[in-house]
Amino acid sequence: MYKLVLATSNPGKIREFKVMLNGLNLQVLPQSIFSLPEADETGLTFVENALFKARSASLNTGLPALADDSGLMVDALAGAPGVYSARYAGLDALDRNNNDKLLSELDGVPMERRTARFVCALVLLRYQTDPAPLICQASWEGIILTEPYGANGFGYDPIFWVLTEQRTSAQLASEAKNRLSHRGQAVTSLLQQLSQLPTFWEMSMQ
Repeated sequence: MYKLVLATSNPGKIREFKVMLNGLNLQVLPQSIFSLPEADETGLTFVENALFKARSASLNTGLPALADDSGLMVDALAGAPGVYSARYAGLDALDRNNNDKLLSELDGVPMERRTARFVCALVLLRYQTDPAPLICQASWEGIILTEPYGANGFGYDPIFWVLTEQRTSAQLASEAKNRLSHRGQAVTSLLQQLSQLPTFWEMSMQ
């Protein structure tokens, strides 16, 4: 069984990744058990920030690293909150603070202009200097409501309306969310790439 450090301390992401990666020959270890410093997320894109986080986790543990950078892009706000989604209302903002700020920014915007999407970028490194990391990106379309519904999920899930399901992301069962979401789609793409690279993990041991 290969060890893999998951470059996040977000409890919601850790839960989702452990479910989606279950059944693989992997021992998924969240970076929180190593007391790692948080990587500087100074990139302007999700891919850049995922690379920063993966390289930092691999450097500090000596293990292969999987990093996710994801966020919400709202068309009426020119793509905001984007890469600042987790700290939209400030560095120590809670989910409800970010949701409140977003709803305030969209106050008065009609429903037809509240289109948005979750975006996820995944980066998998075999080692810190890996020159050919696996990179996957996926998105999930929806609409931002005017008030929250549902108690599942985390982040902006309670105000993100999924048109195909006619409910918010926070009203979906975890199995459905993991199948439909931006993160679920990106993980599926990653697993497809790994299936075509039978020696990927062996190279991480060299």
